[in-house]
Amino acid sequence: MSEYLPITPTEIAQASIEAAEAGAAIIHLHARNPETGKPDARPELFQEFLPRIKQSCDAVLNITTGGGLGMTREQRLQAALRTSPEMASMNMGSMNFGIFPMLDKYKNWKHAWEPEFLAMTKDFIFRNTFGDIEYSLRELGDGHGTRFEFECYDLGHLYNLAWVVDQGWIKPPFFVQMVFGILGGVGADLDNLVHMHTIAEKLFGDDYEWSVLAAGRHQIPFTTQAALLGGNLRVGMEDSLYIGPGEKAKSSAEQVRKIRSIVENLGRTVATPEEVRKRLHLKGADQVAF
Repeated sequence: MSEYLPITPTEIAQASIEAAEAGAAIIHLHARNPETGKPDARPELFQEFLPRIKQSCDAVLNITTGGGLGMTREQRLQAALRTSPEMASMNMGSMNFGIFPMLDKYKNWKHAWEPEFLAMTKDFIFRNTFGDIEYSLRELGDGHGTRFEFECYDLGHLYNLAWVVDQGWIKPPFFVQMVFGILGGVGADLDNLVHMHTIAEKLFGDDYEWSVLAAGRHQIPFTTQAALLGGNLRVGMEDSLYIGPGEKAKSSAEQVRKIRSIVENLGRTVATPEEVRKRLHLKGADQVAF
């Protein structure tokens, strides 16, 4: 859907390095089949770009365990288990994950598989059961010392995380990523952002860091609001293909530069990778397997 989306390991590495140079302290990473552009969880693809990024910048590299829609639990986890990253994403509940409405917004497709991929989400459940969550935390957290970006697409996901905390499966500080604007999850309404933050404060108190991402046109307004409320934020082309109304972003770095300018003009500062490692108690870049 965008000619600017990085596909090959070389393109992903370069896009990540540029985002870090623009000010991103954490880089969240997926891999794609370099021939087709389709999401691909094979560890060997990750190993083609992870060492390049690590050698070129100090950003925290955060590996997906969400993978691509329709992948099995084992497929989704295999890259992180092979690479033993400082941080990995963790989805905190099963949900309808509807991205099919984009079919009505695009006519020209970069890859032939894209419209079919979007259409299947009309009858798709993104599975993240308590059993899946426990398995991933045991295998990757306990087994590798990896810490997590807990992606919460709805209010109930915060309570799921609180239950996981009560079981003693994870230790603070918790990094909570609140996700807005995905059909099937919480809507992109600023009242929802405020309410999610209020509930997180009640559930986790001083034991957590929070961040916001929002899909599509909501990306910049929501991340700006998160900064105003004292939170953290995520931008990038996984979440929005645009830099402004009708204008495609040429890179994630372009989006990072835009939000960094906004944040700094609001009197906020951008955390360094070193500060992030201290705040989230990460194990360090010297403890990964790439």
